[in-house]
Amino acid sequence: MATAPEATGAQAGAFVRKFRPQHAKEAGIKLVAFLCAAVSVLTTLGILYVLASQAITFFREVPPSEFFFGSQWNPLIEPRSFGVLPLITGTLLITVGAGAIAIPLGLMVGIYLSEYAHPRVRGVLKPILEILAGIPTVVYGYFALFFITPLLREAFPSVQVYNAASGAIVVGIMVLPLVTSLCEDALGAVPKALREAAHGLGATKLEATLRIVVPSALSGIMASFILALSRAVGETMAVTLAAGARPQLTFNPADSVQTMTAYIVGVTSGDVRQGSTAYNSVFAVGITLFAMTMVMNLLAIRLVRRFRSAY
Repeated sequence: MATAPEATGAQAGAFVRKFRPQHAKEAGIKLVAFLCAAVSVLTTLGILYVLASQAITFFREVPPSEFFFGSQWNPLIEPRSFGVLPLITGTLLITVGAGAIAIPLGLMVGIYLSEYAHPRVRGVLKPILEILAGIPTVVYGYFALFFITPLLREAFPSVQVYNAASGAIVVGIMVLPLVTSLCEDALGAVPKALREAAHGLGATKLEATLRIVVPSALSGIMASFILALSRAVGETMAVTLAAGARPQLTFNPADSVQTMTAYIVGVTSGDVRQGSTAYNSVFAVGITLFAMTMVMNLLAIRLVRRFRSAY
């Protein structure tokens, strides 16, 4: 008969043999997840390296003060000028206009789907909204050019054929499903007990939604707003077709503008000589756009942490 220490050792050995394959499997899954995360980080670092290395070459020829504070952008025709402010204002016109459309409308639709819509109605409306996210951006661009712009020109004759307002409207429609989906998810994560407690205290449906549910989901709602604006900043094809390719320092949405992404596409698809100052300006514009989106994402992270509620 085995002694007590021998029996204990045998049981421990059997336990290790039983769970060793499972531990190896978990270690393998952990390694794969780590490699996936590393690929994302390394890709970001690689993009930043390419942009920074070429941008440094550009800034050796063009002073940063001229680039960031100049009001004329004409890198292809003499006399050349490299003031990026017209591209930044054009990008901001599209982004702010798209946010003014998508943010309030997306929040209201998200509230309706989460708090008021019948399950059957939700089952119909949500797939329709998701279809908007799957439409190619070039289709949105032609929709803006041949439908939205004629309507704007009929109502406001001073609107140009290519204008920032048309681009902002179509980009707002494009990011609307993103805002709606994220807002609905954030509102749906609020515990049902909070709603029931508000109703138990005599609050109406609207009061419970606006004073309890929305403030409780504020971190997710703010994150959806920032992500939608970041998506609008990076839009290219629809803006190129709708807003045009005329870089000018203007805040009038009726004027034709050029965004930073539209300029990058225009130069890289043209006949600009590789290695020239005009070609390297693409990377300077790209790293500026990268910095803008990074700041917006960091702001989103800070807002999420600031307004996060734990239940």
